[in-house]
Amino acid sequence: MLRVKLVKLMLLLLTGSVLPQLVIAQQQVTLKDALTYALQNNTKVRNAKLDIEGGRYKVEEVRAQALPQLTGNVGLTYNPIIGQLVANFGGETQAIKLGQNWNSTAGVQLSQQLFNQQVFTGLQAARSSEEYYSLTSQLTEEQIIELVANNYYQVLVNRQQLNVIDTNIKNVKIVEKIVSNQFKNGLARKIDVDRINVNLTNLTTQREQTINAITQLENQLKFSMGMPVSTPIILPATELTEVTTLPVFTDSIDLANRTEVKLLNNQDKLLSLQRKAYVAEYYPSLALTGNYTYSSQSDGFDFLKSNAAAIGYGASAVGLTLKVPIFNGFLTRSKIRQADVNIKKAQESRKESVNSLNLAYENAKIQLRNNLNTIKSQRKNADLAQEIYKSTQNNYNNGLASLTDLLDTENALTSAQNSYTQALLNYKIAEIQLIKSNGNIKSLVQ
Repeated sequence: MLRVKLVKLMLLLLTGSVLPQLVIAQQQVTLKDALTYALQNNTKVRNAKLDIEGGRYKVEEVRAQALPQLTGNVGLTYNPIIGQLVANFGGETQAIKLGQNWNSTAGVQLSQQLFNQQVFTGLQAARSSEEYYSLTSQLTEEQIIELVANNYYQVLVNRQQLNVIDTNIKNVKIVEKIVSNQFKNGLARKIDVDRINVNLTNLTTQREQTINAITQLENQLKFSMGMPVSTPIILPATELTEVTTLPVFTDSIDLANRTEVKLLNNQDKLLSLQRKAYVAEYYPSLALTGNYTYSSQSDGFDFLKSNAAAIGYGASAVGLTLKVPIFNGFLTRSKIRQADVNIKKAQESRKESVNSLNLAYENAKIQLRNNLNTIKSQRKNADLAQEIYKSTQNNYNNGLASLTDLLDTENALTSAQNSYTQALLNYKIAEIQLIKSNGNIKSLVQ
């Protein structure tokens, strides 16, 4: 009896541990779910956030140079042979020992920058670097959103193509059954049966290839999300729907809202501060210094006057240190000129980047218009191909159409349906580019 209860308990525990996994495995992953998961788990996004944290520590590192610098030192010295000072006292030459066998010291030193333009400029640059890492993290998130969304729609398109193949296989099997019966009754040729079987085999092979392609695309999607590739996911088929109207277009876009432009502005600021830091090398620097040292000397082992025979004394000093650069072989001038060249290069790169952003926006508008027209025409074409196939199939059943006509219309239907699905994908990708061009790529997550 006890054994039976233990078995039941184990079954309950196993069931409780397995069911949650099954529930998770059956959950559908929408586009928003995929993007939210990616922003939390993608390695590039995480590293970019770590760069932000590292940037804060970089600011603290530079700020430390402007704060007081305090150091301590302790020393113990043994002098086996003590040096002597030879001097003449009252016409008599005498030798005086300089020190004792054991010397010990302990002290502190203080240094505070009062004026150092290089340090102050470096602090400004460090703060700008922190902003740079923040903008880089934001740009990385936008790039990951674009990548995941494209991969997501790729999976949906291939799944729809798989549905098309399954429908075609179902239709061909119906025809194959009819032709086989006709052949048994002497109303069809064996070559007709073979042609149907060849077509069915080709469709089956195409189905296997499409399934493999879907698996690869799903793995790529999970990888871009930062999800373990072994995790099963299900995408709802309703995500890829028919498009009937275009979004509202503007003549131009507000580039100031683009993260890429904000990043360019920050880079310009950093380059300017770098030049300013080089110029600061011409400036003098002023620092406050101070120190205190306590020393002890004894003819026996001693540390800081630990015995009565030891002699201990203290010493301190406070001063100002002014450093004035005079000539360094035109080193600073060369650095400043290199900084000027880098600033000019950044200005040229900005022109190209701005032009590239405008180009992407204009191309996205053109692609959306073209793809919408393609969607409408391919939708009509697919509907017409479906009607032709049904009519040809009916004529074939009544002996009014040949098998060749039926197979040709079936191939035309498959091509039209796949073209329509591909047009939907192209539209979605262009739509993502348009949203990105307007600086609203994160709206896909909302």
